Amino acid sequence: MSGQRGYFAVGVERLSKPMNAGNLFRTAHAFGASFLFTIAAEYPRRQARSDTSRAPLHLPLYEFPTVEEMRLPEDCRLVGVELLDEAVELPSFHHPPRAAYVLGPEKGSLSPELVARCQDVIKIPSAFCINVATAGAIVMYDRVLSLGRFARRPVSTLAEAVPPAPHIQGAQKFRTPR
Repeated sequence: MSGQRGYFAVGVERLSKPMNAGNLFRTAHAFGASFLFTIAAEYPRRQARSDTSRAPLHLPLYEFPTVEEMRLPEDCRLVGVELLDEAVELPSFHHPPRAAYVLGPEKGSLSPELVARCQDVIKIPSAFCINVATAGAIVMYDRVLSLGRFARRPVSTLAEAVPPAPHIQGAQKFRTPR
């Protein structure tokens, strides 16, 4: 996606509505996620009719029975998405190059055990909780917007966008002296 480096994943903990997971996973597939995961949640694919892209056919889906059994790649930061007072507001958050974003259940919050495992917790600046699939889409869009190479926004409606500077490839580097 627009010259991004690194990777990201999207997961859910204790999600009870397959349609919401399907919508979230379809959106993750569209935004270029590298893998999907669930924690203490079943994902009955036949009931997730909102996943019209059939994301688990194209991306690895890891299903962890408990928080303790969850395993992520080395150097992958676990980022919880939760309305907590101490959470960083999404517009002020610097997305790590390697991240796994995890969202909680529809009627509840991320478990304290999972929050304790998160290296970062972010929140969307909204008046109250929003749908889990919508929240995930906002986080993924913010990631693409902040890490992608896009033209700068124009300063007014009459101005034009300023394209990003072209990428300059450096000279070839050899690991052994020649």
